[in-house]
Amino acid sequence: MANNRLSMRKITEVLRLYFEHGRSKREIARIIGASPSTFTDYLSRAKLAGLSYPLPPELDDAALARRLFPPSEPSAVQRPPADWAAVHAGLRRKGVTLDLLWQEYKAEQIDGFQYSAFCEHYRRWRQHLSLSMRQTHTPGERLFIDYAGPTVDIIELHSGEIRQAQIFVAVLGASNYTYIEATWSQQLPDWIGSHVRALDFFGGVTELWVPDNLRSGVSKASRYEPDINPTYQDLATHYDVAVLPARARKPKDKAKVENGVLVVERWVLARLRHQRFFSLNELNRMLRTLLSDLNQRPFEKLPGSRASAFAEMDQPALRALPLKAYEYAEWKLARVGVDYHVEADAHYYSVPCQHARQEVNVRITAATVEIFLSGTRLSSHLRSTFKGRHSRTPMRAASRRRDTNLPIPCSPSLRAFDNADNLSYLEQRFALLLWSRFRGRGIIRESALLV
Repeated sequence: MANNRLSMRKITEVLRLYFEHGRSKREIARIIGASPSTFTDYLSRAKLAGLSYPLPPELDDAALARRLFPPSEPSAVQRPPADWAAVHAGLRRKGVTLDLLWQEYKAEQIDGFQYSAFCEHYRRWRQHLSLSMRQTHTPGERLFIDYAGPTVDIIELHSGEIRQAQIFVAVLGASNYTYIEATWSQQLPDWIGSHVRALDFFGGVTELWVPDNLRSGVSKASRYEPDINPTYQDLATHYDVAVLPARARKPKDKAKVENGVLVVERWVLARLRHQRFFSLNELNRMLRTLLSDLNQRPFEKLPGSRASAFAEMDQPALRALPLKAYEYAEWKLARVGVDYHVEADAHYYSVPCQHARQEVNVRITAATVEIFLSGTRLSSHLRSTFKGRHSRTPMRAASRRRDTNLPIPCSPSLRAFDNADNLSYLEQRFALLLWSRFRGRGIIRESALLV
């Protein structure tokens, strides 16, 4: 590794110890913490510049540096420049290095820059970019998600009530390609629905999602192990995506979407300040028009636009959407009752009787209710709207038997009743009648009910 240049203060100390005190080279090198060859190099430069000690009083540190380290003479050979914007875009691709791009440049330009000069010219070019554009994002890797701060007023046509619509923003990391839509709230159903529509808009799935610590997405914010909302995790599992929430009070973790939200506020929402909307659909139609203009708008310091960058970088790298659309589901934690039924939305659904009193996870969709224990599905039912009733018939046998809506007692000798395929409807009713009338009096034993 190349030695770092000593500070002008230390170089002045070298000259003082040598010219004024007559110390040896090795002793001075030990004092300044450098090698003797480094001391010899500085001494040679001082003699070549005609300097000794004490230094002239008008010679400050900057002037001393120019005298000791004069800039090299510019080469008279004119080297063909590289397309630095293309180099910058190429570095965003996975596995592409500056060395590889230099080799491709040299293959086309025999008289081009050597590697060190190539890197130096690229660094100088990159300094003219804004800070937000210096971040490097691999195409197809990350989708940044947040809500804009400002809301849009919508006037209810019949009541005249004014409601605020929330603006959902999703930005792809490499191309800055943006999706926006308006929803009534930031609650879980709207949050999940916006994700599904955003992925349909992009036409594919990234590897990572980087959301804000919104309650709908992150149940418990943490610096290292945030708890993801079960429904949001279910959505991520459906699309085979990893969720990496931004840390609390760390805006640089989601700087891409922070900048995207700022652009949306300035170039989209600001244009709507004089307009009045009477429905959410009307607002979303206007947002789609302005969104197209935003994505087609040319970059200020890079060639192309968000749309062209998306077509070139992110779109080819996105993974295909799953064939089956995601079905919205909510999860709840419940405990199985003594009658081995679980309550969900004021209706009761059965599980195998050996799981009574255990804590389970319930997945509720518009059509089904599924009950899981440690990731294993115990039962699946058609969702019922009847409050206070019981669904004892699993979906796998719903077409083959009738539902009595009565809980079946569960004991080691009565587990045959848990599989209703073993008994006819009349046999089930007769057994339950015997149980309810005589079991409490001790007239019959459980063994009498064995089938």
